[in-house]
Amino acid sequence: MGMLENMERTFDPEEIIEEFEMLTKDAERVQRETLQNILELNGGTEYLMKWGLNGRTDPESFKACVPIVTHKELEPYIERIMDGDSSPILTQKQITTISLSSGTTQGKPKFVPFNDELMDSTLQIYKTSFAFRNREFPIENGKAIQFIYSSKQFKTKGGQAAGTATTNLYRNLQYKTAMKAMQSPYCSPDEVIFGPDFQQSLYCHLLSGLIFWDEVQVVSSTFAHSIVLAFRTFEQVWEELCSDIREGELTSTITVPSIRTAMSKLLKPNPELADMIHKKCLGLTNWYGLIPELFPNCKYVYGIMTGSMEPYLKKLRHYAGKLPLLSADYGSSEGWIGANVNPKLPPELATFAVLPNIGYFEFIPIRRNVEVQKLDEVESSQPVGLTEVKVGEEYEIIVTNYAGLYRYRIGDVVKVKGFHNSTPELQFVCRSNLLLTINIDKNTEKDLQLAVEAASKLLADSKLEVVDFTSHVDTSAEPGHYVIFWEISGEDAGEDLLQECCNCLDRSFVDAGYVSSRKVSAIGALELRLVRRGTFQKILDHYLGQGAAVSQFKTPRCVGPSNGTVLEILRSNVVQGYFSTAFS
Repeated sequence: MGMLENMERTFDPEEIIEEFEMLTKDAERVQRETLQNILELNGGTEYLMKWGLNGRTDPESFKACVPIVTHKELEPYIERIMDGDSSPILTQKQITTISLSSGTTQGKPKFVPFNDELMDSTLQIYKTSFAFRNREFPIENGKAIQFIYSSKQFKTKGGQAAGTATTNLYRNLQYKTAMKAMQSPYCSPDEVIFGPDFQQSLYCHLLSGLIFWDEVQVVSSTFAHSIVLAFRTFEQVWEELCSDIREGELTSTITVPSIRTAMSKLLKPNPELADMIHKKCLGLTNWYGLIPELFPNCKYVYGIMTGSMEPYLKKLRHYAGKLPLLSADYGSSEGWIGANVNPKLPPELATFAVLPNIGYFEFIPIRRNVEVQKLDEVESSQPVGLTEVKVGEEYEIIVTNYAGLYRYRIGDVVKVKGFHNSTPELQFVCRSNLLLTINIDKNTEKDLQLAVEAASKLLADSKLEVVDFTSHVDTSAEPGHYVIFWEISGEDAGEDLLQECCNCLDRSFVDAGYVSSRKVSAIGALELRLVRRGTFQKILDHYLGQGAAVSQFKTPRCVGPSNGTVLEILRSNVVQGYFSTAFS
């Protein structure tokens, strides 16, 4: 802990930037050294011995001996660790913590080893992006209203603490020390973050933020989705919040004793503040600019805003008014990859500079086959190193880290936008496995998002918006067809308007394989199904019931057959359905 206590006193953003500049000057050398470190530490493990490295630590031998794998191949090893086998299986040092992925991609969470080295790289990423962010948007001894939620940790048979990646982070003492050093202590008491009931925690996050309204300099969450959810909730409960502040008494709907005790220490009767908030809320037009209105000293809104979070940006901008939206760093439950060192770029253009010392990275080139516009199978392509990638090209990332993952496909497709010194700056494109496909069509999450954006523009004149969406490939009858589920705000969307939205969705999938298949009816008419208000909240509740954390929740954008419960929630809440006539 010495280094971190020290850091609290001497955190110098310029020093961090200098260190980052040094690291990225000769990224290839740093990569070789990093791989050497990882293999020297873990060369004696069962997994690496199996592939016959025999103590060699150079990239050439490593790539020749060790195969590229997915989680499926490592699962048996991870299960043995979790069942209590203490021999050096994947790492020489014992694994004490297991992270759960959000589970929204495949329908069930994956278990991934987590250790002190990954904690260190998390803090290095956080400090690096904070240093660059603070250069552009300095914050001075303020507070952050952080909509973060921790789910329960549980003990595995082997004695490891298992929890979502975010939970493992928030429960780590080093993390809290680092947040203090970065002058971003949170408004809410720990009891709120670690509360067992998400809705009660959310209410108290809002209340804590309002109590410290003039000290709030940052509004953030892990994902943009949680910030939008928080302020959508505010629209429903603002009068109740005002009344709590006026009376200095917490509403009876908050029933968790630990939360009630913690909040009662913060809450004192303050009729002036209650009146001010009340007046501000009544003065807003359709809640535009709500965040700067409530928190006038707020400098920016911060969270992961790329990939499956992009659809929430429109609503987030509505709440944020003129405040800048800053996209947080790039990583996954398996570990971090890059830091956002260009904080002024809007989230849609955000790039992430890879830190060459936190893992060993390889990139499988993805060639887009122009004729059918599909992601070519990547197996045939030879991976290239971190400094060998080319600007403008797309790649799938392979990670080797300090926690026992070797040549591991995390399943992300990225595009190289440029270089920072000699390390690439990556833009997230999509998950490689989230594809809508029936015939020769291949549509990614990004294609789905663009189609939904195009069609939802038609709703704007009627003051309606798409609250959330997902998709499904229905092959129960020939030919198969795409089904898009929408939850929209407001009730008064006419039949004609929705039919037009449905046709627009169908036309917006411009993938050549899709268009040609639709023309010859090898793929059936796209179907738009409207679901009841609150359906996506039910999907969130389902994942929370399985032990997921709200801070890690991502709406699944394509619900496959393996995800039967979610499919059932969607199907049982459909209120209207439309078939496209775009190709008839």
